[in-house]
Amino acid sequence: MTEPKLTARIRKSVMTALPKGLKTAWWLIKITVPVSLAVMLLDHYGILSLVAGYTSPLFSRLGLPGASAVVFITSIFTNIYSVVAILAMLDFPLREGTILAVMCLISHGFLIESAVMKRTGSSVARMVLVRLTGSFLAAWLLNLVMPGNMSDVPLLVSGTDIGLTAALLHWLNSITSTVLKILVLVNLLLIAQQLMEEFGWIAAINKPLTPVMKVFGLPHSATLSWVVANLIGLAYGSAIMIDQREKGRMSRSDADLLNHHVAVSHSQLEDPLLFITLGYTLHWLIWPRMLVALLAVWLRKLELRWSRQRARLPEPV
Repeated sequence: MTEPKLTARIRKSVMTALPKGLKTAWWLIKITVPVSLAVMLLDHYGILSLVAGYTSPLFSRLGLPGASAVVFITSIFTNIYSVVAILAMLDFPLREGTILAVMCLISHGFLIESAVMKRTGSSVARMVLVRLTGSFLAAWLLNLVMPGNMSDVPLLVSGTDIGLTAALLHWLNSITSTVLKILVLVNLLLIAQQLMEEFGWIAAINKPLTPVMKVFGLPHSATLSWVVANLIGLAYGSAIMIDQREKGRMSRSDADLLNHHVAVSHSQLEDPLLFITLGYTLHWLIWPRMLVALLAVWLRKLELRWSRQRARLPEPV
């Protein structure tokens, strides 16, 4: 008995997506596991706190307490879950906590997410610069527009002193969960994408979002990757972004423009919702990143236009 046509198309999509999903998941795991272990050791031996001690004066210029540097440095090397865990231990007023949360939502997971953006067409150094600049620009903007005044109360981190064995066991439990999430989510995403391609559903997503993409200065080819990055973030959404590049559906230059946006503004659902548990207001966590991302893309486009015009100018005599 022949296989029903619908079932055959679904089976074909799954079998096409799985090899690519496993390959991408393995690439992410090879980066994530050693990086997370290194960061855990740096944190355990107090090196992150030592670095943060030198950067705290910079945060004080934004009106943020010295402990903000510890949180921000931790964010750069880890993820939003770590940031929420640390902030839960600190007595931050809502205003300061919100500003710091936005900075961390822009700048987190540099080692893993920079690898994703490099593979899809952007310079690591540029992406790091865009994210750091975006973080401090967003903090400066929020300090101007948020109601209330900064608190003068100095805040300190109440760290925990646990043994190396306990720290390693905690890391092992955490990284096991992360690896399983990568394996499941990456493969499910690529299967979903393949099904959308098979049944022609991608156009149904792209068309209504065309005006939004134009406002953000992004190319039409980046729509699907933009949606995925904003829904679930860069690390897990990298499967779609890499696949779109490898299939030639998004050029290197288009991917670079997309990276300038998603480097600043991604995971607009899960990550902000984590901070809701601390009492922060959702809209303050979303629109500053969207605004800075819009600025990053249009500045990049102006830079590229200026470079092309300069390249056509005759050499000075």
